Amino acid sequence: MNGIGILPQKENSIKKIFGKKKAIIGMIHTKALPGSPRYNGESMEEIIAFSMADAKALEAAGVDGLMFENAWDIPFSRPEDIGYDTVAALTVLVQEVTREVKLPFGINYLANAVIPSMATAKATGAFWVRCNQWVNAYVANEGLMDGQSAKAMRFKKSIMADDLKVMVDVHVKHGSHSIVADRSLEEQTRDNIFYDADMLIATGSRTGDATPLSEVKGIKENTQLPVLVGSGLTAENAAELLPFIDGAIVGSSLKVDGVWWNPVDEARAKALMDVVNRFR
Repeated sequence: MNGIGILPQKENSIKKIFGKKKAIIGMIHTKALPGSPRYNGESMEEIIAFSMADAKALEAAGVDGLMFENAWDIPFSRPEDIGYDTVAALTVLVQEVTREVKLPFGINYLANAVIPSMATAKATGAFWVRCNQWVNAYVANEGLMDGQSAKAMRFKKSIMADDLKVMVDVHVKHGSHSIVADRSLEEQTRDNIFYDADMLIATGSRTGDATPLSEVKGIKENTQLPVLVGSGLTAENAAELLPFIDGAIVGSSLKVDGVWWNPVDEARAKALMDVVNRFR
């Protein structure tokens, strides 16, 4: 099937953005931002410094891009509740880090707040945004979460961000999919294509969990869009997954002790990139 006949075929966003195959995007898990429960009054300079160090370590290791995410703003707000404080802080952080680290980058506000992501992307020159629930609905930690595509694509047009790419999860981490359990993986893949996604993400059930190869293949067999792994890629399992994917978003396995909230471990990142480069 490969999504043929759903919409006109798009250019390959991975090749356009990165100019190479098997792009590896390193996560920038920001410290708690002003307004979030775990924020304790740290200066923006302190918060930025932590992300800057991670970004420089990822760049030194040869990673191809960065994804900025408000990972410490737990518990995450619903999309409509993301505050001006959060958007202002992350936009400043992204601007400062990307002045020094010249890698392609994207934005993801949790939870599922793709419109704020697009606003920050437009202001900072990001290449893509991630949306965890683009179509249909699912039950998340934050409650019933609706697909954001209709509102988001209209907002994207209103700010004239035509070149901004949208990277979306087909099955979302940290959620129950019982609402759409009667729809096959093939159908859900095609739903995302029809609602104008540019790249598709296959993930495990939660942050750091390995993405099943069956999930990757089930998506890849039903689309011509690039497919990325969104969780659990490591230097140890990369050889199994890389032949079937166009890229990956990697966080936990590149951190000290493999724990997502720790700083980036440059040696771990280099070990992964050594494997990736053999498949290019």
